Amino acid sequence: MRLDHLSYACGPDGCRATVERLSAALGAEFVDGGVHPRFGTVNHILPLENDRYIEVVDVLDHPASDKAPFGQAVRARKELGGGWLGWVVAVRDMERMEKRLGRQAVPGNRHRPDGLNLTWRQIGVKGLIADPQLPFFIHWDDLGEHPSIGGKDIKLSGLEIAGDPTRVTDWIGHPADHLLDDLDVAWVGPNGQPGLVAAVFTTPNGIVRL
Repeated sequence: MRLDHLSYACGPDGCRATVERLSAALGAEFVDGGVHPRFGTVNHILPLENDRYIEVVDVLDHPASDKAPFGQAVRARKELGGGWLGWVVAVRDMERMEKRLGRQAVPGNRHRPDGLNLTWRQIGVKGLIADPQLPFFIHWDDLGEHPSIGGKDIKLSGLEIAGDPTRVTDWIGHPADHLLDDLDVAWVGPNGQPGLVAAVFTTPNGIVRL
């Protein structure tokens, strides 16, 4: 179990403007990640060091985005102005997580512009919708095509999460602080609106907080 990636929802000004702003701040270009046909969303990817990445996601005007929890989550965050949607934890044993949460994981796929169909299973997005401090979980079918491949010069170094580490620990079944022990994590506003508030990166431009 490890922190896999962070999701950032595009704002009302559109995905291009959001991607350009984040690219300028971090000093690196995001790449077109393609379409999630099952979820009614699209993304752009920035690989990071330590097998992690950022995805900037936008919702499509498509029936799938109204039905799929992930599409619903992206649409709701976009309507609030965009920003950090949440954090995602990779698991090796999805069956164990299914038993823990009492539901089945759903298949996900993304058609990349180079023609590759990237596939995985995920679970817990409804938990994220109900309580945005909570991560959801992913199991990649082929780590050889993980979106972090090629990441260099930019490293995730810290997170600010509005919430309670005890609540997160109960959700993931693993101490939250241990899962994030290589990061500088600040748990803020435990009685306010929960969610991922900010991420801190070490970049060629210096320390960047987004």
